[in-house]
Amino acid sequence: MSTAGLNVTPPRRTCDDIRCPFHGNLKVRGRILTGKVVSLSSRQTVVVQREYLLNIPKYNRYERRRSKFPAHLPPCIELKEGDTATIGECRPLTKSVSFVVVQARRAE
Repeated sequence: MSTAGLNVTPPRRTCDDIRCPFHGNLKVRGRILTGKVVSLSSRQTVVVQREYLLNIPKYNRYERRRSKFPAHLPPCIELKEGDTATIGECRPLTKSVSFVVVQARRAE
């Protein structure tokens, strides 16, 4: 069992969160991003930072940029700062949260 279109396995723990893509009724659609968890801002929200390169054609060089995405953290997924998280786009959950964590990898 996995969320349609995602190649992730559901977590072993179960939860009763209706905003969980595995145990609730939240649909994941749109962009799938991977980044580093930089903040556990509240009980159910994490901030994921994604770093990428932007091409500057005038100078034929790249510059580093980063962006932050607040994401909903279901109770069945355990995360801490420094871990790598995969987040998927969903419907707007709050004013600033439109992503949900679908997979977590521990930092070594």
